[in-house]
Amino acid sequence: MESLDTTILNTAVPAISAALHVGPLSMKAVLASYTLSLAVFIPISGWVADRFGTRRVFAAAIGLFTLGSLLCGLSSNIHVLVACRILQGCGGSMMVPVGRLTLVRTFAKSDLLRTMSFVSIPALVAPMLGPIAGGLIVGYLHWRVIFFLNIPIGLIGLVMVYLHLPDYREETHPLDIVGLILFGSGIALLSYVLEVFGEHTLSAREISGLLVVSLALLAGYWLHAKALAFPLLQLGLFKIRTFRAAVGGSFFTRLGIGGVPFLLPLLYQVGLGFSPVQSGLLIMPQAIAAMSMKVVMPRLLSAIGYRWVLISNTVILGLLLLLFATIGLHTPVWMIVLQAFLYGAFTSLQYTSMNTLVYADTTDQQNSAASSIASTMQQMSISFGVASAGLATAFFVPSGHSGATEMIHGIHKALVALGALTILSTIVFRSLRSGDGDDLSHKKVLHPDG
Repeated sequence: MESLDTTILNTAVPAISAALHVGPLSMKAVLASYTLSLAVFIPISGWVADRFGTRRVFAAAIGLFTLGSLLCGLSSNIHVLVACRILQGCGGSMMVPVGRLTLVRTFAKSDLLRTMSFVSIPALVAPMLGPIAGGLIVGYLHWRVIFFLNIPIGLIGLVMVYLHLPDYREETHPLDIVGLILFGSGIALLSYVLEVFGEHTLSAREISGLLVVSLALLAGYWLHAKALAFPLLQLGLFKIRTFRAAVGGSFFTRLGIGGVPFLLPLLYQVGLGFSPVQSGLLIMPQAIAAMSMKVVMPRLLSAIGYRWVLISNTVILGLLLLLFATIGLHTPVWMIVLQAFLYGAFTSLQYTSMNTLVYADTTDQQNSAASSIASTMQQMSISFGVASAGLATAFFVPSGHSGATEMIHGIHKALVALGALTILSTIVFRSLRSGDGDDLSHKKVLHPDG
């Protein structure tokens, strides 16, 4: 529901801006408000789940997201739509972290990889169907249907939560209000800076000033957390090697591959002249491959181990980005489809490996804090990934390009830069040891006594 909503909305931005009588650039607020809401509320998701129970919080998250969707569909102007997107973000901020936390507490670590691989399959349907569904809805129905689609899904979700979801609680300490204000405002401001990066609505001095303020707030939180016994985010978890590698590796890897959803449609539509629907069809093999990879992933990690999978897979992803930089006007469509399929498979392996490795060495009491930190860093890495793609594109693609050929060359250079950055991110995973994550992948460890 979350992924489909975001994917379709990106496609419908021009139609919504025209219906609400605002410029397309004003729609940035509709997209950014949701991201900012996620950044503020994800950090407290673990504490809220421990305090009020996973079932109640997960149901409330679905309810808020569904209510926000209904109100978005009824919005009559841009200001109301932005406010309703913030409400959607409040619900969305709890869904993924609390859902993931429930899985971690329900299943043994030996079953966690198989479980998280399986439940991530529905989310992969969104990038496969989103662009096409968005085009059909805008072309043949009404833009409000985009938001109304979430209502039946949300209601079914609430029924399933009531029937099946277990209710886990943990003893909680008082909420770190000061930490929430410092970290929440710092992370929200940083997300905003990354969202508007590269636009001409703010000057370089204003962007730099906001960046300095956001970093100062985050530095203030770090000093505050060091002096507190029970801070908002337990930064001490970064002392755990597997947790540090998984969260840090996820962040740095997304700096390179996180910009691909931004660059490939630009290459296909502006550079190669494909229509939006054709561009969506060229991206679809990524989702098909990602779903297919979930079946073989547990066996692969069991045979090779997390360390070598993450090191080799990150290098392969970087090389695939370099390969995307060879796509031109004369590249056969079947070659583009094959590259998209391979990229989708290895990206799926990368994300699931990193997401499960987070919990390899955490205790039951640390799982909620680990989920909050991992989800927060994941949300930030998405923003950083898009910003890095925007920076690379702005640097290599001239603003006054004269034709498709110049645009293609500029995007090619951006892809090469991001591919090199992705390969460099393997350094983070070199801190892993050969036995890390064995409890997650069923890998047999031979002992001296046989």
